[in-house]
Amino acid sequence: MKQASIDRSKRLKEIIRIVRRYQLVSNFYHQTNPQAVRQALEELGPTFIKAGQMLSTRPDLVSPAYIKELQNLQDHVQIDDFQTVQQSVQDALHKPLKDVFQSFASQPFASASIGQTHHAILYDGTEVVVKVQHPHVQELVKTDLALFDQALKILKIVPTGKMAINPERVYHQLKTSLLNEIDTEKEIRNGIEFYRLNNGDDIIQAPKVYAKESAQGLLVNQAMPGKSIKHLIHTPLSQTPEQREQQINERRYLAQVLIRNFIKQVFVDHYFHADPHPGNIMFYRLQNPESAGPNSSTNKSWSAQWGKTDLTVEQTQPLPPFRLVYLDFGMMGRLTANLADGIADVVIALNSKDSHFIGQAILAICNQTGTVDQVQFENSLAAFLRPYFSAGLGDIDFTKLTFEIINLCEQNHLQMKPEVTLLIKAFALLESTVAALDPNISMMDVARPFARRLMIKRFNWREMMDEQLTTLSRGIKAGSQLPLKVNELLDNISKGQARINLHYQNENRVLQALDRIINRLLIAIILAATILGSSILVEGSVNHPAINQLGVAGYCIAIAVIIVLVLTDLFNHWRHRQR
Repeated sequence: MKQASIDRSKRLKEIIRIVRRYQLVSNFYHQTNPQAVRQALEELGPTFIKAGQMLSTRPDLVSPAYIKELQNLQDHVQIDDFQTVQQSVQDALHKPLKDVFQSFASQPFASASIGQTHHAILYDGTEVVVKVQHPHVQELVKTDLALFDQALKILKIVPTGKMAINPERVYHQLKTSLLNEIDTEKEIRNGIEFYRLNNGDDIIQAPKVYAKESAQGLLVNQAMPGKSIKHLIHTPLSQTPEQREQQINERRYLAQVLIRNFIKQVFVDHYFHADPHPGNIMFYRLQNPESAGPNSSTNKSWSAQWGKTDLTVEQTQPLPPFRLVYLDFGMMGRLTANLADGIADVVIALNSKDSHFIGQAILAICNQTGTVDQVQFENSLAAFLRPYFSAGLGDIDFTKLTFEIINLCEQNHLQMKPEVTLLIKAFALLESTVAALDPNISMMDVARPFARRLMIKRFNWREMMDEQLTTLSRGIKAGSQLPLKVNELLDNISKGQARINLHYQNENRVLQALDRIINRLLIAIILAATILGSSILVEGSVNHPAINQLGVAGYCIAIAVIIVLVLTDLFNHWRHRQR
């Protein structure tokens, strides 16, 4: 969009016209007719296309049918000519393009809704890729988000019937993602930190970010070899037994490295790539392994990344002649140490297969939105997860699994923290790649070594002895007071002052239901008395019009109250069915 500014009223009319044609609001909020929604998003332009692409990776926000359809979204973006790109670079860096780049490809090798990417060479001979935002993308995105804000306010006061999703939650998640997507300066910082933490970890590599040559709207990264890992996944295995076995072992190694590195990102760095779809992971083979750098001949075991403890054993072995490269750091996740420990407890709990332990671990990483019946939640969760404990990744539909487990939490008045939701989404994306590389890899096989290391790492015999000594001291003290406590109890019983407090499951719900029943019974008695009294007044006041009217008024009041009660009951029954 090349005009000097965005005409908000004109843009609003365009959005309304397309939304009406495809019934976008109704279809999306009720999660019906995903094909029409996809077509509407493509017509609505860059902001909506990017929003749809983001939703296609969020099984926690939309249904599996929508995930599948939105993955077909295509960018219909006109490529900016070289003069426009040149002007964008000059505006970002406040200097001519030729002062920064020795050469700059006039045609982009990739283009999307937010920007397009060109090959270039710096004056020191370094080959780089330059991502340039389309003109006025930021203004367009912010205009559309402002219109979203107004639409959301209207939806709060307009009844829309039963919704399959929470529109406010979806909007706020999308808003954060879109603003991060157009914030190049944030992506620069993310890329630098990810490079520092992960480049050279086993066969993992990341492009170096050239911050001095980058700016808002302009990102300059080291050019990396290779193609998307999906090309390797879609390459059929060889028919020759030896080559086939070698290829299977190679893919199994890639799957294990991806998972181990991701575990390191989450539980060691507390900083993880939140959008690891196959397009953001490249694979390439070394042309000259001997000159590939320091990590071409040695490998630091992922367990060594836990720090300098007795658990970390340095393992040195040759690395295979291929590498994995992470790209696109616009969307990253960060965890606090406490939240990371809470997620680790979930992994350990899953490894133990103890339903109570699993339920308690999940409760620790969720926000409670209402009264939680822990026993019911633990039983429902155990029944739900039981088939998945021994299943291979290739047998699990993680999109469906994630959507259902989040719904299960919401049904029990639990809402996963945003950081956890982002982590689940990232793991679901990575899982699709891992399952394609090695369908036989098991969730528990992946979790078990990590859980074992974590339990050993957390084990501290000195702290445990201190805790046991403290407990023993308190126990001895309490034991010495036991005869006094028993004597006090017997005195209270003999005086009739003993009390026993009993609580039972769903106590509040039962009391509320009992309260409603008693209230209705009282209303029914009052209505019966009103009708009976009105009948007596009407029957005995033939010659007294005023008394007769009082009796008729009693009838009318009783009938009105009965109608209100019936309508209220029908409304409550309808609302219960909708829920």
